[in-house]
Amino acid sequence: MTAPSSTTAQYPVTLPGPRLSLRDFTTEDLDATLALVGDDRVTHHLSFDSKDRAGAEKYLADAIARARLDVRPDYYLAVTETNGGALVGFARLGLVGVKAADLGYAIRADRWGRGYATEASQMIIDFGFRDLGLHRIAAACGPENLASQRVITHLGMTLEGRIRHHVFTNGLWRDSLSYALLEHEWPS
Repeated sequence: MTAPSSTTAQYPVTLPGPRLSLRDFTTEDLDATLALVGDDRVTHHLSFDSKDRAGAEKYLADAIARARLDVRPDYYLAVTETNGGALVGFARLGLVGVKAADLGYAIRADRWGRGYATEASQMIIDFGFRDLGLHRIAAACGPENLASQRVITHLGMTLEGRIRHHVFTNGLWRDSLSYALLEHEWPS
């Protein structure tokens, strides 16, 4: 793939790997999306509350619509197991500022502990630096989310600080720890 600017749309995106693949979502992903964004165990640490079927359907439709825009605002990709194709999560780069993006990810609770969040994040970060020409990728997670902190640490991100009352979910304001990675810090 050639390196377009970070505002150039690419559709559809498919990033194959040995255990996982990342791809754009399709309308057929509704049940798997609901299993992810409708699970309180998963959304407890995300920046949005759990969704019912109608909410998951809108969430999915919005993601598909954004992927098809001429200027794509994000790369919200389905994480699937390569061996069976089961959708097990998402990885997202939300394009912000100049040559920068925010990283987000989530894995279904029944697949936790397998290294999927780290692997999917590595794949989308590599895509961001190599294919989108990004300079900086940031991530934020709650101070109590030790699993996500481990993922972010494995990615080589640097802690930059604490953002007070950063997100409002599950009826509460929550702080976030802010991390970032620069292109020259990523293994080529």
